[in-house]
Amino acid sequence: MYRNHTCGEIRMENNGQEVLLAGWVQRVRNLGGMTFIDLRDRYGLTQLVVDDQSTNEVKNVASGLGREYVVQARGVVRERSSKNLKIATGEVELHISELNVLNSAATPPFTIQDDTDGGDELRMKYRYLDLRREAVRKNLELRAKMAHVVRNYLGSKDFIETETPVLIKSTPEGARDFVVPSRMNPNQFYALPQSPQLFKQLLMVAGFDRYYQIVKCFRDEDLRADRQPEFTQIDCEMSYVHQEDVLNMFEGLTKHIFKELKGIDIIDFPRMTFADAFEKYGNDKPDLRFGMMIHEMTDLVKGKEFKLFDEAEYIGGICATGCGEYTRKQLDALTEYIKKSQIGGSGLIYAKVNSDGTVKSSVDKFYSSEDVQKWAARLEAKPGDLLLVTFGTKERALPVISALRLEMGRQCGLMDKEIFKPLWVVDFPLLEWSEETQRFFAMHHPFTSPKPEDIALLDSDPGKVRANAYDLVINGVEIGGGSVRIFDSALQAKMFKILGFTKEAAEDQFGFLMNAFKFGAPPHAGIAFGFDRLVSMFAGLDSIRDVIAFPKNNSGRDVMNDSPSPIAQTQLDELYLKMVKTE
Repeated sequence: MYRNHTCGEIRMENNGQEVLLAGWVQRVRNLGGMTFIDLRDRYGLTQLVVDDQSTNEVKNVASGLGREYVVQARGVVRERSSKNLKIATGEVELHISELNVLNSAATPPFTIQDDTDGGDELRMKYRYLDLRREAVRKNLELRAKMAHVVRNYLGSKDFIETETPVLIKSTPEGARDFVVPSRMNPNQFYALPQSPQLFKQLLMVAGFDRYYQIVKCFRDEDLRADRQPEFTQIDCEMSYVHQEDVLNMFEGLTKHIFKELKGIDIIDFPRMTFADAFEKYGNDKPDLRFGMMIHEMTDLVKGKEFKLFDEAEYIGGICATGCGEYTRKQLDALTEYIKKSQIGGSGLIYAKVNSDGTVKSSVDKFYSSEDVQKWAARLEAKPGDLLLVTFGTKERALPVISALRLEMGRQCGLMDKEIFKPLWVVDFPLLEWSEETQRFFAMHHPFTSPKPEDIALLDSDPGKVRANAYDLVINGVEIGGGSVRIFDSALQAKMFKILGFTKEAAEDQFGFLMNAFKFGAPPHAGIAFGFDRLVSMFAGLDSIRDVIAFPKNNSGRDVMNDSPSPIAQTQLDELYLKMVKTE
């Protein structure tokens, strides 16, 4: 055998035992009469000792070792005279009687330790080395544990884990598909699934009743910290349920995950409508770890000959508790922050509440002390607080104030990653209007059911119809989303018509689902959790890349194997494709 113990399990109770270890050389320290070798494997690190009692053969092998050599060591466990209580094996060491090099190694391009000297791109290029680092490996272990916990919970609730196809029909509503040419069917293409949506609905028609899958999905869209071209969902569907049944079931799953993996009891899952979320927080994924809610001030500030406010459709503000000492330089930096192109703010007005309760604003020439006192009252400010006010169209101003609120939360240290505040956001709009194409698009997807009380509005005012949809948000991150589905063929046909599908186009793209509904589709609903996002939140990370074994970079490239890449002309010929030259 190569080993009978791992490098992370040797303890004082093994004192005096002969053990056999194998792993990678983390570090060699030659102190003349003694050589210390840190041996590492997936489970931990053990200190090996070569001293005067070691054979010449062992000494010779030890003298030739380099970082990341793969070695096997036999020896006797002894208590360390100088203990290292920062590691689990730090009370003992292994005095070597036999040392074998199983494989030599080139010097790695960066140090394989938590405090590494490798940059992101370098570590991505040598990802298999980066995965040896304990910090990264622990993220992947957390991912595996979470998948196990999810499977145990859903299995206990009678969900059936069912695989759905990876090569499917392209249905271009939503993000762009990744397409795959078919060699056996010239000039025809598969798509990689953006989600298993249609298949899980078909499983409900098939009577599976409760389905789940931890599944890879693919979307050809621009990347950011919480997006990758391929990502993983916890995908679920249930029959004979209303919205409340789904919310209760997956509150249960969320509580179970937090309890099993973090030892935390999550109690409250408040509900908030989409409209309230935008009015109070400026977005549809509120971070409830801190207050600083948005208050509309339009009625308080207009008509005072201050042009920026008088010409604005909407004026809103937040109260930053305890920030009344902000300097002009800090306030100017906040103004520049909201004016960034990705935020799009027009400007920032501020007011400070002094210790005596008086309020001093940046626009005192237009507003009296009584006027700005009303601002403070509206924003529920106290002495020492800072009022931040911005303006514009309501559609643009609310996201700007939202971004400002989150920036102030960061600056004030209010985003503790060990505090978790979930909520359900409900009653989303069913449809959104595109000025560019002059038609409605489904805000969720075309199979989302309208709220029963709003169905009549589909004929008279479709833009006001609310969806029977829901998102699970934790700490300002959308963790999961889903909806009650349309299961009535007539209502689904009406939905397609509103979305601008001709009868022929709807039949071409979704005919197989509509035909299935003719054979008795039960009421059903579902949800999908962003598995990568959930793991990264548990790991305390802002990016999902470090919880994925082999992620892509920000350009969607795998720099380790250099993909995507050109393919041979012979392959293109087999697929009836031509290479197009790009400038």
